[in-house]
Amino acid sequence: MVSWLRSSKIASAILTLLRLFVGWKFLLAGWGKLFDNEPFNAAGFLKGAISKSSGEHPSVQQWYASFLESFVLPNVELFNILVPVGELLVGIGLILGVFTRFSSLMGAFLNFSFLFAGTISVNPNLIIMEFIIIASGPNAGRYGIDYYLQSLLSKSLAIRNNRESRQT
Repeated sequence: MVSWLRSSKIASAILTLLRLFVGWKFLLAGWGKLFDNEPFNAAGFLKGAISKSSGEHPSVQQWYASFLESFVLPNVELFNILVPVGELLVGIGLILGVFTRFSSLMGAFLNFSFLFAGTISVNPNLIIMEFIIIASGPNAGRYGIDYYLQSLLSKSLAIRNNRESRQT
């Protein structure tokens, strides 16, 4: 199955659709936070996540609530920028197929962060799709900018190797 994901043109077309879907979700989320009428403020979300770490059935683990309380909440102004810009960049990267696997990895990081904070929503579904994109290797970016970047990189490496072999 993994070899098919990594080599098949049909898989690449399916991966492109998957990539576009996940990218669109991130693009919309980041765009909404950046350009909505009210400025994005994660403080309420963070306080809600911290409050979910106590009680009989906590949905946020204590170690993550401690991280949110001691590091993220005091730096909420930074995270008010990092989260929407990160979502926007992940969306753009996946839609254009540029640094596809890295974009998917960063998307999964964001989705796991939201999951750890007690928000289920579409996060598990997106994580599964992102892992499929990551596992597919370069084939996920075949119909995107990654295809051209890989060609350029392999040509420049071949030129460099030729020069080095002539010098020895």
